[in-house]
Amino acid sequence: MGGVGVRLGRFALLLLTAGFAAGQTFAPTGDLKFEAATIKPTPQDAPRRSLRASAGGKRYAAAGETLHRFLWIAYQVKAEQITGGPDWIDTARFDLNAEAAKPSSLEDLGIMLQNLLTERFKLRFHFKKKQMKAYVLTQDKEGAKNLKAHPNPTGGDVHLDQYTENVVHQRWNAHCASLDFFAWRLSQKMDAPVLNQTGLTGCFDFGLEFTEDLPPGVQDGQVVNGAVVDTYGLTIYQELPKQLGLRLEYKRAPVETMVIDHAEKPTDN
Repeated sequence: MGGVGVRLGRFALLLLTAGFAAGQTFAPTGDLKFEAATIKPTPQDAPRRSLRASAGGKRYAAAGETLHRFLWIAYQVKAEQITGGPDWIDTARFDLNAEAAKPSSLEDLGIMLQNLLTERFKLRFHFKKKQMKAYVLTQDKEGAKNLKAHPNPTGGDVHLDQYTENVVHQRWNAHCASLDFFAWRLSQKMDAPVLNQTGLTGCFDFGLEFTEDLPPGVQDGQVVNGAVVDTYGLTIYQELPKQLGLRLEYKRAPVETMVIDHAEKPTDN
């Protein structure tokens, strides 16, 4: 696809997904806020814990995360789509704990997180659309399939687990994951943003298996960690239509970016 290789690493995800409109890059915004929240510097040498929503859709927590990571998770975009700001947004680490007044939808929790970051870091920013290469996710000509819908999901319901077998064989299991979330997670492991233009909303259970490109320096038949590398199987481009009725196309598209004009380290919680 456009001469671009796909490299998808191993990951297991228990992250919040916020809804996008079809074709949007950034998550929706609004006026909702957490009932209580703290953000403070991470103690020196403390371990990192990824930003995630807990079960029940009421709490968000993280340890040792940077403002830059907070933002690309809160707005669900590729890291490169957030630019500007002081140098420390990529190095200073913070702990975050936030609780909503009641169990909340995925989209509402995402909006609360955005507003918390804006308030505590005194953020000022603007959005700028750029024409660039992107992967566009659409429905195949016969439509999507094998997506089991969930009603009224909350923030802790989302699971998207990935397993790697024999180095290059990927097996993904999704529970209550939106296609926006799926597209976003793909973009984190690819060389360009992935835009969901399927027109499908809500969250779904689904599975996906495919063979990825060989990592640099690894050859077919080589023994890695006691397993023989075997590149049999179809690529993600071939398996998406077959298994889920979706298509991934690499092309130029308008992509939204965030430019940070001002940010301050939080001093009072």
